[in-house]
Amino acid sequence: MKKEIKVPDIAENVEKGTIAAVLVSEGDKVSVDQPLVEIETDKASTDIPSEFEGVVAEVRVKEGDEVKVNQVIMVIETEEEDKGGEKESEPEEKEEEEAPKAEKEKGKEKQTAEKGGAEDEKEDKEKAGAEEKEGKDKKPDSKRNLSEIPAAPSVRRIAREMDVDIADVKGSGPGGRITADDVKEHAGKAPKEKAEEKPEAEEKLPDFSQWGPVSREKIKTIRRLTAENVSKSWQNIPHVTHFDEADTTNLENFRKQYQKKAEKQGAKLTVTALLLKITGLALQKFPRFNASLDNDEIIYKHFFNIGVAVDTPQGLLVPVIRDVNSKSLIQLSIELDELAKKAREKKISPDEMQGGNFTISNLGGIGGTAFTPIVLPPQVAILGVSRAVYKPVYDGDELGKRLIIPLSVSYDHRVIDGADGARFLRWICDVIEDPFAILQ
Repeated sequence: MKKEIKVPDIAENVEKGTIAAVLVSEGDKVSVDQPLVEIETDKASTDIPSEFEGVVAEVRVKEGDEVKVNQVIMVIETEEEDKGGEKESEPEEKEEEEAPKAEKEKGKEKQTAEKGGAEDEKEDKEKAGAEEKEGKDKKPDSKRNLSEIPAAPSVRRIAREMDVDIADVKGSGPGGRITADDVKEHAGKAPKEKAEEKPEAEEKLPDFSQWGPVSREKIKTIRRLTAENVSKSWQNIPHVTHFDEADTTNLENFRKQYQKKAEKQGAKLTVTALLLKITGLALQKFPRFNASLDNDEIIYKHFFNIGVAVDTPQGLLVPVIRDVNSKSLIQLSIELDELAKKAREKKISPDEMQGGNFTISNLGGIGGTAFTPIVLPPQVAILGVSRAVYKPVYDGDELGKRLIIPLSVSYDHRVIDGADGARFLRWICDVIEDPFAILQ
């Protein structure tokens, strides 16, 4: 029996990816959980395993192909017996090539017999009152009887899954028969037309080689998808970025004091680990920063998962530390180090990059005085950390040298007001300046 392998839900807010490698060929025997292809997204690089044991009957993708969630990428021939109603799982093309037209029509009519009668009766009633309903969205008199529409059961199923009225689809097959591609093309037609109507067309670049040598490099999948996601975020979220500075001298002393204790337990106590703990407490005190916007409702989350942006050779990845407020500094340090290594070595799983409520982006190890991080939806805020530097600071009348760290918080102004943004960042700064009471 043929079984389809589809692209699963890889990660939160990820709808597509690129095939980085095809790991099997047609005719290969595969086992359950054996990797079939490697797929890259803006969130991670991961394998798609086989759900079945059998032989690869068909490979529908190649390296470099862009695929979407739920797209069929491979067909596995298993030893299971075909059980009547499961015939729909076979590939559409095989079904149309192997089954005689008369048998397909007969099967089609059988599938829609119970449903078709009710829908025909409904259509008759609608047609009777068509004149009274003129101008409304439904136009029943322009529809064909569903039983008269030439389309295989599997094609009808695809139409239902894509929320397409099959009576609206124009068939390109023999005798006007509707194929799976016809349904998919119809589903994507409206967005395409809308995109073509955009008034601002992308300006064609000049030929730079007329002024000097140039070279080209293909954009990596993670870089391209990251660009798409941050562009969408910037266009759809009204961003505000608030800046502040904290005297981190005491926090640095605290870090050095507990560093040896952490090392004995296999941990490296970093500024990011300390900020994870502080930020988790801040989210508990300011719940709107730990929320998401759903139309006219704010979803408050009563758990504290924080993503940490990691610079990797393949691009920016954001592993998520779960239940930050229930873990010690040692636990956070160990988990953060492990996830960062897995991200850099392309071993991180999609699940380890989902469920974040807030993000920390620390560029202090590289440099810079400040930056404006972009919110990662469905989150509503992100903390930016720049490099700490020593500055002369007055303590009363005395001038002393203090280690100052620049911070910034970008937030969704639909959920968070400016005063709340200032209070949130100032609270974090206050804890950084006096960490001993709260972090021990």
